[in-house]
Amino acid sequence: MTSLIQDPLLWILLVVLVAAVVAVMRARRTNMALRRKSNDLQSAREAAQSDRDRLYAEYTQLNAQHAGDLAAVRKDAEEDTKAVLKSAMRTLQVLADEQQLIIEKSQRRYGDDEQVLGDLMMIDHTNSQFGRRAQGIAVLCGGWLGRRESTASVYDVARSAQGRIKHFDRVTINTQVNVSVASRAVEPVAVVLAELLANATNYSAPGTRVDINIQAVPTGVCLIIDDAGLGMNTEEKARATVLLSPQAPVDITSLGDPPKFGFAVSGMLATRYGFKVSVDSVSPYGGVRAVILLPENLLTTDVPEPEGGAAKAEPQAPEAPSVAPQRLTPVATPGGPPRPIGTTAGGLPKRRRRGSPVAVVPSPPEPVVPELNTEVTASRIGAFQRGTLLGRDTTTMEGPQDQ
Repeated sequence: MTSLIQDPLLWILLVVLVAAVVAVMRARRTNMALRRKSNDLQSAREAAQSDRDRLYAEYTQLNAQHAGDLAAVRKDAEEDTKAVLKSAMRTLQVLADEQQLIIEKSQRRYGDDEQVLGDLMMIDHTNSQFGRRAQGIAVLCGGWLGRRESTASVYDVARSAQGRIKHFDRVTINTQVNVSVASRAVEPVAVVLAELLANATNYSAPGTRVDINIQAVPTGVCLIIDDAGLGMNTEEKARATVLLSPQAPVDITSLGDPPKFGFAVSGMLATRYGFKVSVDSVSPYGGVRAVILLPENLLTTDVPEPEGGAAKAEPQAPEAPSVAPQRLTPVATPGGPPRPIGTTAGGLPKRRRRGSPVAVVPSPPEPVVPELNTEVTASRIGAFQRGTLLGRDTTTMEGPQDQ
């Protein structure tokens, strides 16, 4: 027994055993502490996750509420802006109409003075462009085009659009189509075509031609506008496509500074009246090809009857206002003879506010001849103005969609 107690190996084993027991107990206590801490951390993590989810839900709700409130504020601001602009454009259109009456009276009063007449004709043409812009803005703000009670040939509609742009002398109209546009669509088509022609002439080199080719297609009639400009890139075409086929009212504040109204006005009128406009093709001259497709329900074979009176060839006005007298030549629409015009007892052309065909805009001048009688001078005035008379034949800016 004494030998066992004195055996160093036994003592070593006892020490190791005690150390092992102590280590195990300590490890167990440490493990239990770690488990408790892990559990506490897991609970804290779950609580934090729950708080995060709650905060994220509140953030999403607040963000959605903010976006909704902001959209409502923007909508209210847009509607207020459109209401103000619509009212302002109505006022400007009334002033433009009054100015037009003053110009007409001045033309009749001073028609024998070629220099004054030339200046008045330039003012008249500028006034028609001003009226077109006011008309387009009014449409974007929810306004309606005026009423018209008679049809007009596709050719006359194209001539009317040509007369509403600054560089009308660069436009050539080619057609073999002998159909008319329904009365409710005459003004919208003329406005849209004028906007496309304005773009075509403004974004192509001065002096280059712009062609309008009017062609019959199985689903209706196409008016094809080809220019020789720089064309449009993919982004511009995509934006134009959105504006020409709007799915919602156009935000006028998104049209740039200065704003570009042409495609927006065209898309809104096309959607409202049921025809299509596209600018996604390349013209034969390397520029843009714009196409207006008029479906059959907007077309008719009814040709507007001329007003009563002797058949008198409709004169063509000079290309631009001139101080020298110009020879006037008859103009015939494709598929028919020259159209007569109504005159008063004094030989002045009648200003027909309703149902008048719209025919001519200025064309290249011919040799000068000494013709200064009142009837010829008055006819020259009427010929120039009939390029924009279609837009003046409307009687109101408000009304239902089918007007």
